[in-house]
Amino acid sequence: MTASFELTDEQEELRRVVRQFAADRVAPRAEEMNAKGEFPLDLVREMAAMGLFGLPFAEEDGGMGGDLLSLCLAIEEIGRVDQSLGVTLEAAVGLGAMPIARFGTDEQRARWLPPLARGERLAAFGLTEPGGGTDAGALRTTAVRDGDDWVINGAKQFITNAGTAITALVVVAAVTDEGPPRRVTNFVVPTGTAGFTVGGGYRKVGWHASDTRDLAFVDCRVPADHQLGETGRGLGNLLAVLDEGRIAIAALAVGLIQGCVDECVRYAREREAFGRPIGSYQAVAFKIADMEAAAELARNQYRHACRLVQAGKPFTRAAAIAKLYATESAVTAAREACQVFGGYGFTTEYPVGRFYQDAKILEIGEGTSEVQRLLIARSLGLGS
Repeated sequence: MTASFELTDEQEELRRVVRQFAADRVAPRAEEMNAKGEFPLDLVREMAAMGLFGLPFAEEDGGMGGDLLSLCLAIEEIGRVDQSLGVTLEAAVGLGAMPIARFGTDEQRARWLPPLARGERLAAFGLTEPGGGTDAGALRTTAVRDGDDWVINGAKQFITNAGTAITALVVVAAVTDEGPPRRVTNFVVPTGTAGFTVGGGYRKVGWHASDTRDLAFVDCRVPADHQLGETGRGLGNLLAVLDEGRIAIAALAVGLIQGCVDECVRYAREREAFGRPIGSYQAVAFKIADMEAAAELARNQYRHACRLVQAGKPFTRAAAIAKLYATESAVTAAREACQVFGGYGFTTEYPVGRFYQDAKILEIGEGTSEVQRLLIARSLGLGS
């Protein structure tokens, strides 16, 4: 790697510790978690004890005083063995808690952020709706001011971490002025608020051990001090959070690619065909070499995007490139890894089968590949 992408001693130590945790505690249970589809609360608590949920937050807010790159390193290492647990960390920190850290008042941060940063509680991010995912501006959930309260009505879907035993709140985007122009405002809705219902889970292709729910709001009242950020600025604020989330998803995708490399190298050395290890055949070896090249390139791009964030420079384009390349490379790597494993790749006995299940959603969540291409094209003065 070039010098600009070298890690500090602290970051290298963090990566080493998380990699060991992933190998010792997560990998042995990944197949069982995938089969049962159960949220691994005990492992989440271990991650909390390690400080992973507080990595990018200030110490005064209960965090570890790190940065986005530190969070992405942890997500990559966990995603290298289990994508469900990796996205649990990504969504809780990058989407659920980050809006409070970025746009909350001093009082709001003091009230809600410390238990989230310590991992004692989790937060969710309520943006996607049944009638629109990519078109975030087509929200139908509304919030109407009534005295000292806001009254929220509407529905959200595909919300990660919304229904776990330790979920504390959901950050919800709602239309507060139909305009024109149409304005959106964000609100913190604590778990258990009257009129707020968390639905059942989904029968998903992948991410089986990740909690994913639909949400309903029927005359749900929250006090005015639960408004997060300025009135009418909610959509722009959430889209800014999504830009950082795309970098984190790129890190999760890199973890999947590298996991495919790990498994394929091991298998290609042991599995024999026609009297030789299959790794001795270029048809197999070149597939694995392509995966390794993709992992390295995608890793450098997400780290570059992180550096821009830390430097306070524009990073939307870099985040889009990182997300697009990493996630599409992850889908390719998972497909090719299954090919290396042959019939065994079509089972979930081996991690590559689970990676194949998990890979596709990476091209969809936090903005589809089409959205990333649109952002990149706009940065070139193209598109509409």
